[in-house]
Amino acid sequence: MYLVIAILIFSFLIFIHELGHFITAKLFDVKVNEFSIFMGPRILRWGKGETEYSLRLLPIGGYCAMEGEDGSSEDPRSFTAKAPWKRAIILAAGAFMNFLTGLVILVLIYSTGDGFKTTEITAFADGCPLEGTLQVGDVIEKINGDRIYMFNDFIMLTERAGDGPMDLTIRRDGKTMELKQVNMVKQEYQIDGETQKKYGITCGAYEEKTPLTLLKNSWYTAIDFARMVKMGLMDLITGAVGVKDLSGPVGIVDAVQETGNSAEKTVDGILNVLYFGAFIAVNLAVMNMLPIPALDGGHIFFLLVTWAIESITKKKINPKYEAYIHAAGLVLLMALMVFVTFNDIVKLVTGG
Repeated sequence: MYLVIAILIFSFLIFIHELGHFITAKLFDVKVNEFSIFMGPRILRWGKGETEYSLRLLPIGGYCAMEGEDGSSEDPRSFTAKAPWKRAIILAAGAFMNFLTGLVILVLIYSTGDGFKTTEITAFADGCPLEGTLQVGDVIEKINGDRIYMFNDFIMLTERAGDGPMDLTIRRDGKTMELKQVNMVKQEYQIDGETQKKYGITCGAYEEKTPLTLLKNSWYTAIDFARMVKMGLMDLITGAVGVKDLSGPVGIVDAVQETGNSAEKTVDGILNVLYFGAFIAVNLAVMNMLPIPALDGGHIFFLLVTWAIESITKKKINPKYEAYIHAAGLVLLMALMVFVTFNDIVKLVTGG
């Protein structure tokens, strides 16, 4: 069941992304030649009028083919005939729709809960060495300069930092305080009759669920997802993780399935899968806005550069040069997609 849900979520996110381009293109009277879900050989084709709608074989993307995207059209309704700001909105609309979808999913998930856990310290374990440096009532706001929006951030940022000295920003009695080089080391404590390795602090305060806090925490979670993407990219650049650690559609679908199967109850499994789906939605939004050739962010980057150069030189740049760059970028992205898909399949077969 979760496999089907995972495939549906992935397909829906692709659809909603291309729908963003499609809606804004129609809004600005740009001629759309084809609206396709997925890539590769065509499976289905339908529609009348100027736009052809199609479903293709490979679930690795999709596209909204607008007239004159390559700059070769003289049609007054072509994409390149429109003002730069209109083109930028059309290009950014796909990522916006993905982000909005992730936000809506989070609102739906959090609406089923009772409240939102905060980072206010409510107790210390017996013998916790942090007691004194930290006090009951302190609210942890930053770790090593990274802002904490909600309790999950505390877990993510401390795990990322590892045991050792950390710079903490806290709020105590309404005042912000900086605590430098606080030795945050997990130790073994007896909790509920079990030995657990913890920091020895308990954050047991909850924020009441209201329409405002529901929207606020959904927004914060979406921002967290975007921050996790940034951290992942930095790890990739610095070599902390390798290309082999990347996952494509196959790996993502498998991860979603495992997320659902890990829950004891079906309802919890569905909520877990939806939460993961929200993460993927925000992930797609952020990745698509990177200034990489062939991605939406790359198109926007070249649009702005071209506009700036043409405004200064008063000379029009031949769009074929940009088309060459995006074509090369697309080839590289497709090669990367083939690699990560093959890697995902190997992991599934070998259990790696």
